[in-house]
Amino acid sequence: MEKDIKHFTVSIYTENNIGLLNRISAIFQRRHINIESINSSISEIENVSRWTLVVKLTEEQIKKIIGQIEKQVEVIKAYYHTDEETIYQVSAMFKIKSDLLFEERKIQNIIKDSNSRIVTVNRDFFVLEKSGRKHEVEQLHRELSAFGIMQYVRSGRIAVTKDEMKISEMLIAFNN
Repeated sequence: MEKDIKHFTVSIYTENNIGLLNRISAIFQRRHINIESINSSISEIENVSRWTLVVKLTEEQIKKIIGQIEKQVEVIKAYYHTDEETIYQVSAMFKIKSDLLFEERKIQNIIKDSNSRIVTVNRDFFVLEKSGRKHEVEQLHRELSAFGIMQYVRSGRIAVTKDEMKISEMLIAFNN
């Protein structure tokens, strides 16, 4: 049983209504399943939101949860995909003291080697942005931690499927 547990990316297309996030998170909470990552944004369809969640469980469990999610009135459609079926990234921002940027050569090398980019620089701090796989962002965090990070934030996973999803046609029909 334990070996069948893996990461799933859950995509939920919804109307944007108050309280829905609470009800969906309760579906996971009742089953003692941790949501490792959550992201909400507009979708490719006007007036439809898309939530992207990452959870770690069995395929049998995710099928049951998708069924529960789709019972919510505001949910139009929910999907789940394995990591192999998706293209995904996370994004992070690091706020660091500015004097390190100019005085510490190693920080300059870390920035270059990690393919991160400087978003802003002022007298007191600079902000780095890094997008990529979670492990790449975590590695950059470890490397920068030695110098002191003033602030750090990381997004939830954003993902698209490798295969075409028929949600657009379904939603166009739904809106007509």
